Amino acid sequence: MKSRLRPVIFGEVLFDCFPNGEQVLGGAPFNVAWHLQAFGDQPLLISSVGDDTSGHKIIDAMQAWGMDTTSLQIDPLHQTGRVAIELIDNEPHYTITPDCAYDFIETATTQVDTDGILYHGSLALRNLTSRKAFEKLAANPELSIFMDVNLRAPWYQRDELTHWLSQARWVKLNQHELKILGGSSGDISLDMARFQETYNLDLLIITHGDAGASARTLSGEIHSVTPAAQQQVVDTVGAGDAFTAVFLHGLISNWPIPKILDSAQQFASAVVGLRGATTHDPGFYNAFKQ
Repeated sequence: MKSRLRPVIFGEVLFDCFPNGEQVLGGAPFNVAWHLQAFGDQPLLISSVGDDTSGHKIIDAMQAWGMDTTSLQIDPLHQTGRVAIELIDNEPHYTITPDCAYDFIETATTQVDTDGILYHGSLALRNLTSRKAFEKLAANPELSIFMDVNLRAPWYQRDELTHWLSQARWVKLNQHELKILGGSSGDISLDMARFQETYNLDLLIITHGDAGASARTLSGEIHSVTPAAQQQVVDTVGAGDAFTAVFLHGLISNWPIPKILDSAQQFASAVVGLRGATTHDPGFYNAFKQ
């Protein structure tokens, strides 16, 4: 792999709305892009916001953070994305607003003149308009695909997921999603092997919640990490996105897989101490940038 590939991030940007009325910028692709910007990777976020107060807040926040907004569309017909989050036993449960601006990403911004890593999930592909835009982008042979599955019922179709998984080079999903998409034999190592071989993946990453994460390489070697003693948990919203951001940063930086896993787990453990998935404090990233 060439060094310093640019990450291209496709998908939703929205506001996470908490029961106390607090609203925090979110959406898995946006969270990943936000963290990558703090790490110095200059991500290109391809998404869409409404021509409304929330949309302009997102643009202002991205510009203040130094992010590239050239591929962020403004949709005059559809509202900026919103997700109502209910915390039950400190675990987030999501009610996702349909027909938002990120469902209508047009192909105009999918002309990417760089090679790099293309990150996407599944939520932003629930609508035909955004799916067409993504398929055009994914056809670029200079982009290697990292799929972060992020299943959000009822916003996915299994046959479509199979298609997208077959396009990916790297896939991350949690243990529950592995059971849904690959079945469960009772042997996680066997399930990982079957899934990886089915989709011909260079790397399969499985997260296990507070038990850590595992990654299976093309040679069949499995690396695992468990979190250190847990600090105070505010909420777990965005912990998986934090993990993914560091994983992408590690791939871009050509780190060995054990180092990527360790760093990703440490950063995810720090993010659960935040309200929501991101922070506007650059100092939060200093220890991880080093």
